[in-house]
Amino acid sequence: MTGAPARIACIGAGRMGRGMAHAFAYAGHDVVLVDAKPRDAAAHAALAAEALGEIRASLGQLAGLGAFEAAAIEPIMARIRVVALDDAAAALADCPFVFEGVPETREAKASALALIDAIARPDAIVASTTSTFLSTDLAGLTAHPERFLNAHWLNPAYLVPLVEVSPSPATDPAVTAAMLRLLEGAGKMPVVCAASPGYIVPRIQALAMNEAARLVEEGVATAEDVDKAVLYGFGFRFAVLGLIEFIDWGGGDILYYASRYMRQATGEERFAAPAVIERNMAEGRIGLKTGRGFYDYAGRDLDAYRRERLGAFLAMLGHLGLTRPPVL
Repeated sequence: MTGAPARIACIGAGRMGRGMAHAFAYAGHDVVLVDAKPRDAAAHAALAAEALGEIRASLGQLAGLGAFEAAAIEPIMARIRVVALDDAAAALADCPFVFEGVPETREAKASALALIDAIARPDAIVASTTSTFLSTDLAGLTAHPERFLNAHWLNPAYLVPLVEVSPSPATDPAVTAAMLRLLEGAGKMPVVCAASPGYIVPRIQALAMNEAARLVEEGVATAEDVDKAVLYGFGFRFAVLGLIEFIDWGGGDILYYASRYMRQATGEERFAAPAVIERNMAEGRIGLKTGRGFYDYAGRDLDAYRRERLGAFLAMLGHLGLTRPPVL
């Protein structure tokens, strides 16, 4: 972990709250997991035991897979406590970061943000973890939009490195910067995106998953072969190269012509290239071949870049157990 440990509050003790508690406690932070529902003492005790048991089990699975020594589990767990809704005010008094992780309904979000407004410390940075609502929408539900943004974690939150950070126009840039530092210090890979439906990953994966389902529906391939193609072709390449990087790597002209062919052959507008591909083609910005595309390669050692990426591809082959010696 980089920087001093911070006390983190997670409002909502469900799957997202537990995943964040796991991630932050693992990174050395103290975490208060707040049960967002009013319960009697027995019901709260049962919920707390369930939440802590699930986190301990997840840690145990990772330790069993060799991620870290099992002796670290109890010190990590000692950093997490689950508190009842009635005790939330005292729990949040010393938390500079508060994450909202309640169910995906506007009513639940409004209730949680009103609670945070009422009990969080005046300078607390507040982040929703919604995968449905936009930060521009939820910012209107808090009295302090300048301290509010969205931090969309991908499940399982304790394992997937990416967090999509989406400020609203009202968010203080210093708040966004502080959130990025916190997440990076916890070993995450945050990216910043504008408030837009689907953010980045859900928007891309929705298109990919729907297209995969269409391939099965149309009888193009079996579900098994579609998944095999994704694992050993699509996934193999994009574990090394980003999608935009891949356009430049292969050449934007290839995407331009492939998109035209697919749109004409299928009659489906969904295969048409966006305007930026058309513009890049007209301007000669087609990637490595011309020295500029979405990225500028001026002054870059392209041979070294290609070798580094080739090495990463070979490492992926080894990870998949597909490295083979030549037949002599």
